[in-house]
Amino acid sequence: MSFWETLTDNVLSQNLWQLAGYLTDANKRIYWVYLLGALGLALPVFWASQAPKTLKGLAGFLFPASVYRHRSVRHDLGLWIVNRFIRVGLLAPVILTMVPIALGTTEVLEWAFGPLQHLALSATTVAALFTLMLFIADDFTRFFLHWLLHRVPLLWDFHKVHHSAEVLTPMTIYRSHPVESYLYACRMALTQGLVVGLGYYLFGPTLTMQDILGANVFVFLFNLMGSNLRHSHIWVSWGDTLENWFISPAQHQVHHSEERRHWDTNMGSALAIWDRLWGTLIKASEAGEFKFGAGGKVEGHDTLAGLYLTPFKDAFARLKPRRVSAKAE
Repeated sequence: MSFWETLTDNVLSQNLWQLAGYLTDANKRIYWVYLLGALGLALPVFWASQAPKTLKGLAGFLFPASVYRHRSVRHDLGLWIVNRFIRVGLLAPVILTMVPIALGTTEVLEWAFGPLQHLALSATTVAALFTLMLFIADDFTRFFLHWLLHRVPLLWDFHKVHHSAEVLTPMTIYRSHPVESYLYACRMALTQGLVVGLGYYLFGPTLTMQDILGANVFVFLFNLMGSNLRHSHIWVSWGDTLENWFISPAQHQVHHSEERRHWDTNMGSALAIWDRLWGTLIKASEAGEFKFGAGGKVEGHDTLAGLYLTPFKDAFARLKPRRVSAKAE
């Protein structure tokens, strides 16, 4: 076997193994514990449905053939696998990294405000405050980038890949264009770097995060409470009162409606307060009936290659100068 064949085999096997590791990593949405949490929330919905109360009926309710045999699901899986190789091979060297941002943030704060005597707080208090800071900053920046992806036409060309899903499954979370994935990766590094830098300035070098199995405790609880149902056919609403504060699975399903009036709503991840502030919140009870998608068949998004290439084509078309016809005299 040649050097290049050996290298290709090693890269392939390593990345496939890491993809399989998504099921055992608490920082991944499809971690098996989160999937069990989604199942626990889905069971009452199944019991209240008209489906036969048998194991076969449960399987048909959870995994209907009309959803899981749909072409859209194959595209979700294809994007998940191919994007992994693109990220490792092409994007990793140009993604922002957290450490220099954190160091720079601390230096700027010391330059602007002088060295700070670190706040005299217990280790438990510091850990709680730092964990909360990370969660709130991460949730807000996720919302804001998501808002930009909808509001900026050039960015919408790439985000439309996610919205072109005609059915939703937990794997739809990975249905994204590499350009969008790159933006989210840089967002994460920038957010964590700023928060770590601020935390170091305020609390000193003994920063710790309260976690469960390596995941931020708030993120863990969010994922456990049905995050995988957000991309599914199973309708779970928290009710009007709670949906003022937290985005329910049903609210995110409304965000995936094919009706244009729903596209720019419920753009938050966990907290609904950002949507309330921006005027983009809609409760599940207000949505009415709808289908999933980006407004019917999206041209160029019906093949895996099209999902990668069409956004570039559409974006370049927007940037291309248009001729202005001279007015007849």
